[in-house]
This record gives sequence, C-alpha cells and structure tokens, in this order.
Amino acid sequence: MPASRQSGKIAIELVNSVSYPTDMKTVNVHEAKTKLSELLKKVEAGEEIVIARAGKPVARLIPAAKTRKRVFGFDKRKWELPEDFDAPLLDDLLNDFYKPGL
Repeated sequence: MPASRQSGKIAIELVNSVSYPTDMKTVNVHEAKTKLSELLKKVEAGEEIVIARAGKPVARLIPAAKTRKRVFGFDKRKWELPEDFDAPLLDDLLNDFYKPGL
C-alpha cells in the first residue's frame, strides 16, 4: 500500500487500493464539472458515480443519507428531570474544571 510523507506524518493512500464494481459509472473530472446536474439526477435515482483523475478514482457520488423527521416529545415520560438538576456542583468536581493543563 503506497504511503507518502507529509510534515513528518505518514499518509496512507487508500484510494488506490479500493475497488469498485465494474457496473459503476466512472467519469473524469472534466466530465463531472460539465455534466454535474445530469450526474446528480442519476445519483438521485440511486446510481453511484466514481470521479477519476488520470484514470484513478478520487471521489464517489452517492445519494445523501435520508433523515427522519423529528417528532417532538417522542421520549416523553421515559426519563425524569431530577429536582436538584441546577444545584451547585460539589467543590471537588467544580475545582476539576479550573485545574491548569486540562
């Protein structure tokens, strides 16, 4: 697996070792820039598209994760707020917040 040195740290190039299904559409950077709207429609339809630079995959367009609508009060009565939730912290715990070097 190829690795490169950047400012004293090793960066492993995982992109070169990733394989993609052969039926996945691959486009070059120029095509991706000129046909972005068209590619996004395909992604919305469920396709995954690989963008390559000089024949090497560098990015993948995939559909965004669907979010669920939040329901107000979904956990009602599953927990209780303690009566002393706003009581002052114990001195030991409070002092921990002001220790130097943390």
